[in-house]
Amino acid sequence: MGLMPARRTSGTGNDMRAGIITALVLHLLMFATAFAAEPAALQPFAFLVGDWAATGSGQPGEGIGTAVFMRDLQDNVIVRKSYADYPAVDGKPASRHEDLMVIHAAGDGPVRAEYYDSEGHVIRYVVSSPKAGEAVFLSPPAPGQPRYRLSYALAAEGVLKGEFAVSPTGAADGFKPNLTWESRKATGGPR
Repeated sequence: MGLMPARRTSGTGNDMRAGIITALVLHLLMFATAFAAEPAALQPFAFLVGDWAATGSGQPGEGIGTAVFMRDLQDNVIVRKSYADYPAVDGKPASRHEDLMVIHAAGDGPVRAEYYDSEGHVIRYVVSSPKAGEAVFLSPPAPGQPRYRLSYALAAEGVLKGEFAVSPTGAADGFKPNLTWESRKATGGPR
């Protein structure tokens, strides 16, 4: 009888199993990190998330539009994209307003938002939630500049009421409504 090489039975199956388990655990940790919870500072604004169909009136006239609030960048921001269409009235041509706003937690400071629109406006806001279902976006005072206030309040039957108000230069808190609207959720809940 010839000598046969000894079989290696020490741990090859165990080593492979341990490697697979380690790979799975690392994969799950990466997956969990990618879907980490939103910053606590953004949680009061979760009621805004979804697709909202709006009708409103104000300085540009009667209009209809849509606003979509969605979580983005692994839930670290809430992004609002919206538009409003205004029909031709009294010799004015029909028009469309589009905007983008990014709401984000600013470290240990207040929640902030940056707003950009199709007319070239850029507004920086400090954002608060005075109570559940409310959001107030307020531009800080700046010499020689008007102030802006954007407010949302979730009312009965899921109606989201909105107002954009302007305080003229030199009247820091003399806000007057420029636009008001009501929105109803078209689709989507918190994402």
